[in-house]
Amino acid sequence: MDTSSKRHDAIEAKLGLWDAVSIIVGIIIGVGIFDTPHGIFERVSHPAIAVGLWVLGGVLSLIGALCFAELASTYPRSGGEYVYLTRAFGPLTGFLFAWSQLSVTRSGSIAAMAYLFGKYAAALIGFDADSGMLYVLAAASVLLLTFVNVLGVRVGAGTQNVLTTAKVLGLTAIILVGFTWGRGDLAVPENPRAAGAGWFVVAMIFVLWTYSGWHEAAYIVSEAHNRTRNIPLALLIGTALVTVIYVAVNLAFVFALGFDGAQEKFATQRILDLVWPGYGARAMNVLIVVSSLGAINGMIFTTARIYSEFGRDHRVFRLLSHWSKRMKTPVRALAIQCVISTGMIVGVWLAGMGSDGFDSMVRLTVAVFWSFFCLTGVALIRLRTLDPDLHRPFRVPIYPLLPIIFSGWCFYIVAGAVADDVKNGRVESLVGVAILCVGLPLYFIPQKMRQRQPQQDLHAVSK
Repeated sequence: MDTSSKRHDAIEAKLGLWDAVSIIVGIIIGVGIFDTPHGIFERVSHPAIAVGLWVLGGVLSLIGALCFAELASTYPRSGGEYVYLTRAFGPLTGFLFAWSQLSVTRSGSIAAMAYLFGKYAAALIGFDADSGMLYVLAAASVLLLTFVNVLGVRVGAGTQNVLTTAKVLGLTAIILVGFTWGRGDLAVPENPRAAGAGWFVVAMIFVLWTYSGWHEAAYIVSEAHNRTRNIPLALLIGTALVTVIYVAVNLAFVFALGFDGAQEKFATQRILDLVWPGYGARAMNVLIVVSSLGAINGMIFTTARIYSEFGRDHRVFRLLSHWSKRMKTPVRALAIQCVISTGMIVGVWLAGMGSDGFDSMVRLTVAVFWSFFCLTGVALIRLRTLDPDLHRPFRVPIYPLLPIIFSGWCFYIVAGAVADDVKNGRVESLVGVAILCVGLPLYFIPQKMRQRQPQQDLHAVSK
């Protein structure tokens, strides 16, 4: 029995422009901006280069947002890349993308962010950073925020709005403190040191990881008011806002602490100590806890929508397509996502992997994540040819140059991540690809696949 019509009855357009922007900003601004900058400053020979890398990361993310703005407004069905890849390259590509999200990319990202929440939350309440309380709090954050999102779209979005506002205010405080109480050291080093070999690709991997999440609004198109206008606007406004914040934070590090001070691991703590002596570490922990909760909530909210669309098209995963008539949310997709993510957290705990487990979860996702991003840029070009007469409320400027740049830098990141793993004797990228391949037999299980094409729903959902 096809439940598509029942599902559309359950979906209501309850999200406004600010909700979509809040989701994007809340997911992008996780914990990376508190930890990544010092590593970037360490790898470069001049502070201006470090700041320039953050500007470049923002520009590349904006190019990606322009590409997704066209795709989301042309194919206004929730699910993001799953929809575009299925239409451009067929159901197998879309199936593998959704499988990778469920088994590797998003479940691992949620688990990794929850790990960081648990680490800093445990420190706030007086436990050791490596104690079992870390994992209890990490799992509890996923369970609690999943329950919040089960309760309804407005509850989940409202929680996201509060957490996003709090973390933006926290970063604004860091910027103001840095420029107000800092020593004003923007001097150029007299003897700039040479950057190490391969510094650029490694630095950009970290920068772009910190920017990741700018595409998330594409996952909730069906639930947005005036979607063909608000989703493209949210993609561009959210990405631009985060770019301004990130560049300002890095300038504040240099202004407050100088080039040498910006390279220190606890640079954020030192800035906060300027105005709250002795309380900088605690203030930083609070900021990281709030930021990680916002990122976890945003990923839980959006990613379940991918699985719901996935279940509609592939009978073997039909369970994921169910939406609660009462809550108006994809309850089963949220629940299964929660089980997999908490299972990863428990697995790291039982294996006694500690911080190595967190690093592995992050590295596991890089090659697969950016490979599908690369394919999405190619999909935009293919869809222009495949659906030439389809109305496109928003078109990427300077076409096809920008989609080519988008796909090119995604491929560069994949190649760089794999090369870095090989150079350092790691296998995480290959493990991620292997897990992706496990999904192939599931695709070929005999089933009555609907193979709906995204444009079949356009007239029903584009208003």
